[in-house]
Amino acid sequence: MTERQKDRPWLMRTYAGHSTAEASNELYRRNLAKGQTGLSVAFDLPTQTGYDPDHILARGEVGRVGVPVSHLGDMRRLFHDIPLEQMNTSMTINATAMWLLALYQVVAEEQGADIAKLQGTTQNDIVKEYLSRGTHVFPPGPSLRLTTDMIAYTVHHIPKWNPINICSYHLQEAGATPVQEIAYALSTAVAVLDAVFASGQVPEDRKGDVVARISFFVNAGVRFVEEMCKMRAFGRLWDTITRERYGIENPKHRRFRYGVQVNSLGLTEAQPENNVQRIVLEMLAVTLSKDARARAVQLPAWNEALGLPRPWDQQWSLRIQQVLAHESDLLEYEDLFAGSHVVEAKVDALVAQCRAEMDRIQEMGGAMAAVESGYLKAQLVSSHAERRARIESGEEKIIGVNCFESTEPNPLTADLDTAVQTVDPAVEARVVRALADWRTTREELADRQGRGEPFHFPRVREALDLLKEAAAGTENLMEATVECARAGVTTGEWAGALREVFGEFRAPTGVSGAPLAVPAEDGSPLALVRDKVAKTAADLGTGKLRLLVGKPGLDGHSNGAEQIAVRARDAGFEVVYQGIRLTPEQIVAAAVAEDVHCVGLSILSGSHAKLVPDVLARLERAGAEELPVIVGGIIPSADAAALREAGVAAVFTPKDFGITEIIGRIVDEIRGANGLAPLEVPV
Repeated sequence: MTERQKDRPWLMRTYAGHSTAEASNELYRRNLAKGQTGLSVAFDLPTQTGYDPDHILARGEVGRVGVPVSHLGDMRRLFHDIPLEQMNTSMTINATAMWLLALYQVVAEEQGADIAKLQGTTQNDIVKEYLSRGTHVFPPGPSLRLTTDMIAYTVHHIPKWNPINICSYHLQEAGATPVQEIAYALSTAVAVLDAVFASGQVPEDRKGDVVARISFFVNAGVRFVEEMCKMRAFGRLWDTITRERYGIENPKHRRFRYGVQVNSLGLTEAQPENNVQRIVLEMLAVTLSKDARARAVQLPAWNEALGLPRPWDQQWSLRIQQVLAHESDLLEYEDLFAGSHVVEAKVDALVAQCRAEMDRIQEMGGAMAAVESGYLKAQLVSSHAERRARIESGEEKIIGVNCFESTEPNPLTADLDTAVQTVDPAVEARVVRALADWRTTREELADRQGRGEPFHFPRVREALDLLKEAAAGTENLMEATVECARAGVTTGEWAGALREVFGEFRAPTGVSGAPLAVPAEDGSPLALVRDKVAKTAADLGTGKLRLLVGKPGLDGHSNGAEQIAVRARDAGFEVVYQGIRLTPEQIVAAAVAEDVHCVGLSILSGSHAKLVPDVLARLERAGAEELPVIVGGIIPSADAAALREAGVAAVFTPKDFGITEIIGRIVDEIRGANGLAPLEVPV
């Protein structure tokens, strides 16, 4: 078969961005030179949550999990010498998606691009932020309006852009079963489309254009047969919904269009070399079936459970894709699973179960109502707890973690401190200084404009006032947002203006509604830890041991914190868990006010080196320096040693998968801190 007869390969991306716009631009250009065919931009947490780098909540987070983009100047540097009219760019951005798209549009205009030719995607799925990833800002109603306005704007002005990438990826990371992943994502799509069409911003004859630009971003786990069937079920249900609910007749408009990042939840810190074969199997789930093949794929690196991948690690993941697409014969054949009775039976079962769950959500009032009621979050916390219980019992096997644990020395991780990329701590200070310079410069330009000198930037205050006026009314917010971008407004100023009008939202944690996930019969590990908790409470003369679970900074990945909170509750603790995005000051104030016996901090973003010592120092000033503090997250070994040296009682990383055992260790730390003898209770 000739090359022309083969299917076109999918877009190949690596999810990348860190430190500064300049460093990320260099990384993008190197990856494109290696054969990457699209860009996937990772933004840091302040950018994702609408804060400038000098905000108190941004401490320790700047440039950690992505690139900081504070204003138009940063966006210019991010895409320097990358022609945007020729690029396909995915931006993983949600609450502030409208703002980042506006900056992207203005940079493209400055490059001389026709914005009608811009191609790419903004994730812009706020529902999954409420449920799993935690970078939401505004309440559901205003958030849905931002999404609606963006979709309407792009259909009219940037017609090749995917304004929303409904993201079930993070639902699976939060514990979703295949049925939940499909049902919750499609329920989100229904809520969004209903809102767009109800807004009156799109004429009836262009409804197909709206549906055609809805894309999805999914997760593919290691159960690759089930995952492939999941994708076929996704496509079948989407075709039915768009035809029956919205009357879309053109099959091209109804096509299920999706990109994929394969599963990061299943990547292990133990024997991390095994992650390579996991990644390959997960990629096959979304590429083997032609009728359900992804149109864009990005793969994690083998060492992401250890820390930030290096450029070489990302190159390895890109080469995995290239070998499959260009060396194998996969793209030469029609669908390999057509007519398979095994596959059809599995797909039929998934479709039926998903329809039942979607009907349940619609009866509640739709996806937004199910978010606000806490139903969706509680279901995910429960599913995740059940999965963790299966792993701890050995029912679900993880090679190198709960079975086949013996291993030869690993040359890839012989020097753990160089096995991942680190972000220079001085980067944050440089970014903050650059932001101050930007504010000074733009004010000087505005002053020149005020004196009648020619300059195309409107004043910052005027642009922000227009944005707030639009937000308080009903007009589309995208035009005012684009003007803010041109004016030199910063990310924090744009989001701050909308916070004034819309307010903020704290999503339900789902912890209180999660059922008991592990058995607690006599002699079981949980029963033994319960006994340990009860005896320690009695020894201390208190009704219950109290554990504060805190998430300092902007890290919204709360899955681990929620599982600790649920298991501690089941073990007999009184748990204080207030959700995500807390300052060290708030955490210490809660610990003192609630008179807790231990503080547990969960941080996955890499900001532990700055935030944990701050918590320790504040506890000391509050006279609670004897209170044991434990820390969990993706923490390199050198950092873990430094935290223990600073006074942290214990550090837990992904290799510590036994949650009941962790709870037992917490009790040990409480006893030690209070001068109690160890309890000889097996765990």
